[in-house]
Amino acid sequence: MSDYTLRVQDVRQLKALSLAYMGDAVYEQAVREHLLRSGRVKPNILHKEATKFVSAKAQAAILKTMVEEGFLTEEELAVMKRGRNAKSGSVPKNTDVLTYNHSSAFEAVVGFLYLLGERDRTEEFIRKAIELAEGGVHNAGN
Repeated sequence: MSDYTLRVQDVRQLKALSLAYMGDAVYEQAVREHLLRSGRVKPNILHKEATKFVSAKAQAAILKTMVEEGFLTEEELAVMKRGRNAKSGSVPKNTDVLTYNHSSAFEAVVGFLYLLGERDRTEEFIRKAIELAEGGVHNAGN
């Protein structure tokens, strides 16, 4: 263990936006790897394809489907609600507040699982998200 290892109770007490900060990076890296491994290697295509996975609209739609399907555990639902209700103070110009809040909730769950060291569940969650995005769930809206 490194000096930077967070204890489980520390992770559970982190602010939702801190969890989302970590989750954004973890999910972005997973999506980039997925795109490269699936043969999409041209830079302009990579960027366009990535938005199908990482845009606020896509993440909000993915999260909505996961909740509807009962994919999240009780603890993940609690983190999701914390993330959804967190006030960031700013919203990107390309989305509305509700969509942005749900996107932050999605990222908070990813960050929470990752920082807890729940590698199998983190991978399962990301695999499900990618599967939903590949299936076009992002077109469903909010």
